[in-house]
Amino acid sequence: MAEGNEDYPQGSSREGDEPYRADKCLVSSSQAISSSSCTGDGRSTPGGEGEQREQDTASCSLLGNLKQCHKKLGQLTFSRTHTVLINVPIFNASKQLLPEEGRNMWHSSFVKMPFSPASVVTIKTGLKKQPTQVCRWEIIIKNLDSLASKKEIGVEDVEKVIIKCNPQYKDEWMFDALYSFVKCIPKEENYFHTLFPKMAALALSLPLHVKKAIPLLQTGHSAAITLSQVQISCLLANAFFCTFPHRNTSRPNAEYHNYPTINFNRLFGNWSERKKEKLRAIMHYFNVVTDENTKPQGLVTFERRCLRESELPSWRSCEETLSRLHVTSKGSIEANSAGLLQVDFASCLIGGGVLGSGLVQEEILFLMNPELIVSRLFTERLADNECLIVTGSQQFSQYTGFGGSFEWMGPHEDNLERDEWGRLQRHILAIDALHFKHTKEQYSMLKVTRELNKAFCGFKGYGDDEPDIATGKWGCGVYNGDPQLKAVIQLMAAAKARRGLAFFTFDDEELANGLQQIYHLLVKEGITVGKLYRLLEDYCAVQQALGVSHENLLDFIRDNIRCSRSQL
Repeated sequence: MAEGNEDYPQGSSREGDEPYRADKCLVSSSQAISSSSCTGDGRSTPGGEGEQREQDTASCSLLGNLKQCHKKLGQLTFSRTHTVLINVPIFNASKQLLPEEGRNMWHSSFVKMPFSPASVVTIKTGLKKQPTQVCRWEIIIKNLDSLASKKEIGVEDVEKVIIKCNPQYKDEWMFDALYSFVKCIPKEENYFHTLFPKMAALALSLPLHVKKAIPLLQTGHSAAITLSQVQISCLLANAFFCTFPHRNTSRPNAEYHNYPTINFNRLFGNWSERKKEKLRAIMHYFNVVTDENTKPQGLVTFERRCLRESELPSWRSCEETLSRLHVTSKGSIEANSAGLLQVDFASCLIGGGVLGSGLVQEEILFLMNPELIVSRLFTERLADNECLIVTGSQQFSQYTGFGGSFEWMGPHEDNLERDEWGRLQRHILAIDALHFKHTKEQYSMLKVTRELNKAFCGFKGYGDDEPDIATGKWGCGVYNGDPQLKAVIQLMAAAKARRGLAFFTFDDEELANGLQQIYHLLVKEGITVGKLYRLLEDYCAVQQALGVSHENLLDFIRDNIRCSRSQL
């Protein structure tokens, strides 16, 4: 799968064409919907659309009734699977954020840091230009210090330093986007010439703030990393100046081919309006974190969760009924679901195209919360039974639009409370949907089960006080997911996980109304997750038999439930 995630959260419901008839009682959607409205039990009533909608949405919850996170954590702790990069005893005693002492690890299970003595380059010195190995950090120090010592510098100085630290890419990397960006930004917002030296100083301070080796969150292992927001800012400043070794290629034989890119070089070339808006958000973040008066002083936790085979549900036999549901066509996940677990429609390579040209749900989330970008440094590609949960990231910016219409709208003041570990109470769940080249590919129970397992991996709670979930049209748009199918899959996974769901349809009124109505029917009839799974098996058989023409899923479920009831 390509690194860029181009999920577009719009899409219409699919209309039914000809009915498929086998051993089941099926009718087409055109037959099921008459000019009069129908109640949740399928009886025709003359009450009209308004009365019908009130009846069909009666089972839905208000957003305020969903469970927010109020978990009592106790003191910060570390363990074999939880690495904490600050001094835990001092934090627990005084809330001071001092780096944990440790040692550098030049090892395949740890992040290879820019300041590691093992990071060396070969240069030619002396009159005879004899090759000799030099610690790469010495070169980085020399060049970054030349920037940090000045009050103002230009893009040409930034380019020169980045290339000196990465001379092998002199003829490959472009900086036209960065040049164009600085030129086109209005004078009142154009503080970048004085910001670049501060960013260089921040990058140089990395060894002072990160003294313990950062483990990689590797495939097949559940593990967590907690860093301070200051440590994250130092890491991201180094990413901006492209100092991370062995991270500039994604070739199949490269050491980090199974990880997202982290150095920012792709962001600096191939100018576009998208790049301009991305850079506005990124530079605002650095402007905040380099100011002593505004730099954040909290912690952020990145947790990779991996479900064992024995933990995956047997979906056909699940007896759970649906959990609470709030569905709306208005608002957005990040703006309207504080305290809930917010779903990131992720790429399997976390962050998708945030450092390239991608600019959809995941990329926008990472731009508004740039601390999420650091997860690309240590998070290996997500497997089918894995997810990433980030707790405590800060929102620094506001935006409007989506994709080509995206625009940075200025600073955001994040007023969320912090938990006992100093983390903002923002919980983000990254789960990657399958990318279907052809829409028909998803109507396979192998694919449906994969999506159920992926959603369940993220939704599964690990305690009694887990928040409910905020999500939407996960994996739809250019990933070609069927919005109705994806919604039902997430309803089932949430029911199995015993967590409520807030579902945002992103202005899709038809999907919102359809979900409200089918949810009312499913609750009223006591339909279990196992029964829904069997209905999906039947539905997929229909789609495989009909090819392109098919009845939409919600009508299919409704018709079959009514038919089953009529046969009793």
